[in-house]
Amino acid sequence: MSSNLITHAHRLCGHNKVRVPQEKSVAQAHRAHAKAQAPRVGKTCSLRHGSRSSRMLGPRDSMVPLINTRRVSAVPGRRLSWTACSASSQDHQNTPVSDLNVILQERDACGVGLIANMDNEPSHKILADCLTALGCMEHRGGCSADNDSGDGAGILCQIPWKLVSDSVGSFDQNCTGVGQVFLPVDEAERAQAKELIESVLGQEGSLKVVGWRSVPVDVSVVGEYALATMPHIEQIIVESNKGLSGSALEAELLLNRKLIESAVTAKPELVESTYFCSFSGETIVYKGMLRSVVVGTFYLDLQNEDFVTSFCIYHRRFSTNTTPKWPLAQPMRVLGHNGEINTVQGNLNWMASRESVFSSPVWDGREKDLLPICNGAMSDSANLDRTAELLVRSGRELDETLMLLVPEAFRNHPTLSRNYPEVEDFYKYYAGIQEAWDGPALLVFSDGKQIGARLDRNGLRPARYWETSDRTLYVASEVGVLGDVLTNAENVVSKGRLGPGMMITTDLGSGKFNVNSEIAKKVANERPYSEWVANQRELAKVNPLNKCQMSSGDCLALQSASGYSGEDITMVIESMAIEGKEPTFCMGDDSALAVLSERPHMVYDYFKQRFAQVTNPAIDPLREGLVLSLESHLGARGNILEPDGNTLPPVVLKNPVLMESELEEVAKDKDLSAVTLYTRFPAGGAPGALKESIQRLCQEAAEAVEGGSNLIILSDRPEEGSIDADSPAIPALVAVGAVHHHLIASGLRMKASIVSDTTQCFSTHHVACLIAYGASAVCPYLALESCRQWRDAPRTAKLMSSGKVPALTMEQVQVNFRRALNAGLKKILSKMGISLVSSYCGAQIMEIYGLGPDVVDLAFKGSVSRIGGLSLDELAQEVETFWRKGFPEKELTAVAKFGFYRPAAGLEYHSNNLEMSKLLHTAIGLGGSARDAEAYKIYKQHIDEAPVTTLRNMLDVVSDREPIPLEEVEDVAAIMERFCTGGMSLGAISRETHECIAVAMNRIGGKSNSGEGGEDVNRFSKINNVNGDGESETFPNLKGLENGDDARSAIKQVASGRFGVTPGFLMNAEQIEIKVAQGAKPGEGGQLPGQKVSPYIAGLRRSKPGVPLISPPPHHDIYSIEDLAQLIYDLHQVNEAAKVSVKLVGEVGIGTVASGVAKANADIIQVSGHDGGTGASPISSIKHAGGPWELGLAETHKTLVQNGLRDRVVLRADGGFKCGHDVIQAALLGSDEFGFGTIAMISTGCFMARICHTNNCPVGVASQREELRRRFPGTPSDLVNFFLHVAEEVRAELAEMGYKSLDDIVGKAHLMKQSSTALAKTSKLDLEYLTTPELSDEMTSTERRTQPTHQNGPMGPVLDDEILTPEVVSCIENSDSMDISTPIVNVHRSVGARIAGQIAKQYGDAGFGGNLNITFEGSAGQSFGAFNIGGMNLTLVGEANDYVGKGMCGGEIVIKPPPGTQYDTSRSTICGNTCLYGATGGRLLVNGRAGERFAVRNSFAEAVVEGTGDHCCEYMTGGTIVVLGPVGRNVGAGMTGGLTYILDEGETVLSKVNSEIVKCKRVTSPVGEKQLKDLITDHAEKTGSTKATEILANWDFYLKKFWQVVPPCEAGSPEVVSPQELANLETLLTFST
Repeated sequence: MSSNLITHAHRLCGHNKVRVPQEKSVAQAHRAHAKAQAPRVGKTCSLRHGSRSSRMLGPRDSMVPLINTRRVSAVPGRRLSWTACSASSQDHQNTPVSDLNVILQERDACGVGLIANMDNEPSHKILADCLTALGCMEHRGGCSADNDSGDGAGILCQIPWKLVSDSVGSFDQNCTGVGQVFLPVDEAERAQAKELIESVLGQEGSLKVVGWRSVPVDVSVVGEYALATMPHIEQIIVESNKGLSGSALEAELLLNRKLIESAVTAKPELVESTYFCSFSGETIVYKGMLRSVVVGTFYLDLQNEDFVTSFCIYHRRFSTNTTPKWPLAQPMRVLGHNGEINTVQGNLNWMASRESVFSSPVWDGREKDLLPICNGAMSDSANLDRTAELLVRSGRELDETLMLLVPEAFRNHPTLSRNYPEVEDFYKYYAGIQEAWDGPALLVFSDGKQIGARLDRNGLRPARYWETSDRTLYVASEVGVLGDVLTNAENVVSKGRLGPGMMITTDLGSGKFNVNSEIAKKVANERPYSEWVANQRELAKVNPLNKCQMSSGDCLALQSASGYSGEDITMVIESMAIEGKEPTFCMGDDSALAVLSERPHMVYDYFKQRFAQVTNPAIDPLREGLVLSLESHLGARGNILEPDGNTLPPVVLKNPVLMESELEEVAKDKDLSAVTLYTRFPAGGAPGALKESIQRLCQEAAEAVEGGSNLIILSDRPEEGSIDADSPAIPALVAVGAVHHHLIASGLRMKASIVSDTTQCFSTHHVACLIAYGASAVCPYLALESCRQWRDAPRTAKLMSSGKVPALTMEQVQVNFRRALNAGLKKILSKMGISLVSSYCGAQIMEIYGLGPDVVDLAFKGSVSRIGGLSLDELAQEVETFWRKGFPEKELTAVAKFGFYRPAAGLEYHSNNLEMSKLLHTAIGLGGSARDAEAYKIYKQHIDEAPVTTLRNMLDVVSDREPIPLEEVEDVAAIMERFCTGGMSLGAISRETHECIAVAMNRIGGKSNSGEGGEDVNRFSKINNVNGDGESETFPNLKGLENGDDARSAIKQVASGRFGVTPGFLMNAEQIEIKVAQGAKPGEGGQLPGQKVSPYIAGLRRSKPGVPLISPPPHHDIYSIEDLAQLIYDLHQVNEAAKVSVKLVGEVGIGTVASGVAKANADIIQVSGHDGGTGASPISSIKHAGGPWELGLAETHKTLVQNGLRDRVVLRADGGFKCGHDVIQAALLGSDEFGFGTIAMISTGCFMARICHTNNCPVGVASQREELRRRFPGTPSDLVNFFLHVAEEVRAELAEMGYKSLDDIVGKAHLMKQSSTALAKTSKLDLEYLTTPELSDEMTSTERRTQPTHQNGPMGPVLDDEILTPEVVSCIENSDSMDISTPIVNVHRSVGARIAGQIAKQYGDAGFGGNLNITFEGSAGQSFGAFNIGGMNLTLVGEANDYVGKGMCGGEIVIKPPPGTQYDTSRSTICGNTCLYGATGGRLLVNGRAGERFAVRNSFAEAVVEGTGDHCCEYMTGGTIVVLGPVGRNVGAGMTGGLTYILDEGETVLSKVNSEIVKCKRVTSPVGEKQLKDLITDHAEKTGSTKATEILANWDFYLKKFWQVVPPCEAGSPEVVSPQELANLETLLTFST
């Protein structure tokens, strides 16, 4: 790379030379800033969106376009608002349980890295290079609404002793520590804080204060928001009075810091503004709410040549919350964390529980002075750092600490068990006593003696490293951060990447560089773990009971008393017993929330599962299940600070669901000393009866543990024989939660496990709830008995004999039922991104809807319940209502149905019902008739008089104005422009329905949504062949068409499966929607049953007909908020005119998530409700995941307004909308636009048969069967008529309210009040949150909706714009050929995407006849070659980051190392993770190795690569992949099409292939051999690969070492089967016949 390019790269990263100003105090800066009340020169800009001629902001300017940002003025002497960041909190000390509301206020992800001289030779160059690298991570960070206050950036390095000694004089460096301290700005408070610190140190007496040093800073580079809360920064220098040094000194410094924190907590005036960034004799942290490019400018120390260090960790933060909090910037004290800990609430609760048993000789009995260790008000990263710091200061090495806190997936790991059994034993040991801090994580760490990096068990963060000949180690989230890949090529001696669960370290004392296996083996051999785990034992295998334990009558009575319904038994329990998996259903949840229902519900129904969206990814449980584990442990867990053989729980369970026979074994185990406590309370409705019984139960549990029991079994079995009418069972979930929290509060929780033995558990949701609130295992004994009763019934025998159900034994039905529970439990864990049930246990990953504070405080402390609800006495009444059903006057013959799943007369009301459908069809004139206004009034009356089902039904609109004439209100057309339809995929619904909806929405000026699955190119042109009957040959089954109609979906959806996503598809979009979550099954991917994958649908999706398509959850390129920002960037890049929307689902914390999405440059945020419809979904997901859109929308709107971000985005709400009143209420809650899903289907003829998932829709609305599609009754005018009715209703209601437009009411929630409607269950519902307004007075809703599309210029340099010169544009227009060369650096992202978009705009996906041959030199940023198209041939000389070839549909991408490379390129990583994601064509040739998930969801692309990480070819449906080197685990998981060839020189491939679907065979077909050889030949010629050249030169030798990975649909292809094999097969088949 030329020196000009290096300068260019540094300029792009914001490294301009700066003038060092004179030092100014922070207080002076605050006063000056407040006085000025104006932005600094150069900090504002004018940006015309949508115009390339606008001035594009570089990285120094802004992260996103400036759109009416609010000013936050600093007030002189203002106390800093860091309440959530204070060192410890009094509330936390009083209540050791973490609060989810507080936890969710801060969620983040980041870019991190380190640079270290492995010989521990300090220099200023290390620091300077670190700041350069940090600057080139700016695009991975975020800024507040002022576009200038960074979310956080900083460094951790060695202490600048020269600068310190120059300030305070001489001292013994070996015995000295330095604290980097944030102090109050107010001088008096600062003096008080310093006096307090010195007083604590003096009282402790072990450290003497040498002096204080003011840290010089340049406040002119601090953003406006950050400046408002910026602290005064000083360093305190202390020396050991005892001559302590090294580890002893570090422990002493930690103890003193903890004492200071406790003292500060007692001073309200200081607690918000005093914080130690670091306090160590080895390291120091410089950080702040800064953009990465100004860290070195802000801290003047960092520019001083006397500041030398041998290593430096750097970190750039992207926080989803924009509230400036300086302490939450990173690095922390020992860690820099890129990721999110999904289990943090459980981790915090378990850490609080452990505090009572902490003991280590290091602390000499002073352990209590260290408490509390964690603080729920701090970020997940800060709490992980606090835990790691404790373990390290207690005597552990950092590598061991990270191994036990963030373990790799050691199960299903053939290499580990075969080669490193001692490492496996290490992980087994800690699996029993320390739950993993689970979630995506790249951790860089140092304690001054050791420096290294660790990746999470699933490899969900990018981490690349390289070593140079001068013994310098580099680790970074991205390569290219120094811009020297070409100029430094000869000095690089090795390159690699961290794979899942991997670690690298350097011992700064010895200079030894260690890789994963060496580290793990060293750590595992430090203690006799193998000997210790030998004392553990897996629960002995015991067969299930082989006969019924109850009479049929007794079973029916107990089922009725326990809350079962007839549907639960037939649709859930029996279905799982037969199939061994969760049942599938459709059309979402349109019944009432449990608290609103008139019928009793089991307590589980008040809980909704939380799920990952944006800030962290869900895990794919189907294809990446090898990282998941349901292993659980029973028994006491000992002292984590001093491990020994006595601290381990004695019993290991393979899964947490116990058969009755297994529970019996557990109860008898002598090492557990189990005590069974019966969970009952007296019937009769006496006030406080339930509460008293629970409190007594808790006391009994505590006494049992204190008496030596290590296992509490909470059982609702009758103590004596049959059930007692006067003794109903305490709800199992309440009993478990209450005992769990009581034991925590009593300091006893680590001494015992909890098992629930209950009738009240039959679904995956029930099991998940019990585990989430503290149960280690569950025995669902009544559900198991129900399975046995079904198997024993004569009806079942008939079904089996007729072949209608498979023949199953009594044991098999129970095994199937448990298998289904376990599979569903894995799915629930994975949707939150959690891998281990041990980490899910106690994590409380639920949100409560409808339980009051007395219930929550007693049993579910720390969980969020925002709308109040049932009290304990009301809950007792509901339980008794069920219980009485078990004692009817007449003998039971069946369990009653409740109608929770399917509507039926007299049962639970469903808002989408047959009567409603018929009324609507009449009102709209279904089939092309005229609409009927009077019929619409009857339809609306039906809705208004229906039972309460949603929160908005409990809100009345109460205007503050007098009515106005209707003619003064905006017209119908303006209202209908705000209407959209939901993302219903072509496949889930029929072609006719999909096209009909699109035509209708285009007629009214609204927008239809393609859903997942692509779109027929015939729809990209307007319809001009309509005959007199309103029919078109292009759309054969549609009626009512008109010439000029447009069947194109204006919104094109990009979902996790990437089905049908091509450049042509994207270029035909007005908006592009990223589906992060969907209402019916948030945290999961779309699901299309195989019978609905017709040849037409398969063609659009580039898949195989008849093969089910279950998309992964949002996972592969939405690892975190900064990865979502990258995907938004990709889409803005390929189609700069299309707005990008992000679809979220309501849950607590969505406002924080939405803030991150707005900062990530999205144009639109859609908030969906839990009640969204779908073609197919697991039944527990439909009923038990996600929250109401009303709460989600209100939170999103309020949070965006509070953070100054509201006017950056349009808000759209959807979920169960049926009429204009829904629109009005959504607008009042903050929505600008409105989505209609299920009701749009009904308007085209659906009458809610609820069999969409079967492909048997009787009217062809949701079927792919030709004969049913011909019955499709709808026309576009039907849906147009519906929206005309809705818009007219909106107009009328606006007039009645006295408002002229929707603009005038958006966000005015105070115009609603809670209804006085009496609910059947409680009078304690509290909807104040929904009626409290948060108004944005900057833009009107229309101004937000009509502002131009956000551009990528402010996000960093757009190289494609520089390439698209007039000459290149002319080349494209004329299909000519052209050769281009250009340098490239890592801040150049999505290179090629905009060029591909320009080609696709003119020619579609395959019409370009020219050639653009572009050569790049350097390090490509993320998404290099994204959406590459035929005729584009990209050659990269250098290296690439993640997402190479994402969405590629044609052309060629070649990546090869720079000239002069000295290392073996075939053994080195040259490109990142998730390459070829969703590719539909083209060829990729890579001279080097790739990371994880290579060719995931590849459809038809070809590729040659020289090695890959885990999950290669995951969910591939077509194409050809050749791997000329080693692969990671889980090859071919979910692969249903295409072929993969893998060179197996180490004879390890077979153990790494997921054989669930694919098979491996040698290459025996001449056609296959030719295909393989041709690809390798092309690879050798274009990349210069020495590996490929060697293979070709010794072809016969190497051919025998290739495996061909073959999915079933390719088994008979000529590439797989030779003519002779085919002949033999035909002969065999003939003989068999």
